[in-house]
Amino acid sequence: MKAAISWSGGKESCLACYKAMSQGIRVSHLLNFTSEDGRRCMSHGLDSKLICAQAQAIQIPITQRRVTWDTYEREFKKVIGELKRVGVKGVVFGDVDLQEHKDWVDRVCKELNIKAIEPLWSADPEQTLIDFIKEGFEAIVVRAKASLFSKEWLGRKIDGNFVRELHKLKSKSNFHILGEAGEYHTFVANGPLFKQRIKILETDNVLKDGYWSLDISKWEID
Repeated sequence: MKAAISWSGGKESCLACYKAMSQGIRVSHLLNFTSEDGRRCMSHGLDSKLICAQAQAIQIPITQRRVTWDTYEREFKKVIGELKRVGVKGVVFGDVDLQEHKDWVDRVCKELNIKAIEPLWSADPEQTLIDFIKEGFEAIVVRAKASLFSKEWLGRKIDGNFVRELHKLKSKSNFHILGEAGEYHTFVANGPLFKQRIKILETDNVLKDGYWSLDISKWEID
């Protein structure tokens, strides 16, 4: 089956893409939505050009569309309609246990008469994080809720030590270990999907609207 993937550039979308491809699905397009001015991604606030660099490193074409949260569903349906005309028959998503989003996915895909593919759905959250690490993906924290994390968490590598530190933090304040409720977000720079690695060269820490964000201003494809 030829499919597109709803793409944020983070750990769940990368792992879902990898698992879907391992099941024989041909992922032909990365689908990413940006702010109205086209500068930032709607999901994690990353530079939209960085997500394009990620697509280049993975060597799967990316389709980006400018939206607001009010126009998101309309534009999603529009672009999927266009992709169906070039043979796309499914859309891969990286949901794990957020039922509200799964309900949205199921409804919209049913209306579009296209298959919703959820390789990570109902998997154990911690095991999903461990699987991501074991598969050899390289990712860092790029956004974190300031009420839970200090700015020192920005840029932290997603590895075994990261999981242990999350456990310590979780004992004091309950949160989703995968960050499914927006506690933190990641950017993947390398891994089994990638033909080249993204090397991050310059960053800045920004505090805005209750979140610490890693503003990645310079990078190269290595």
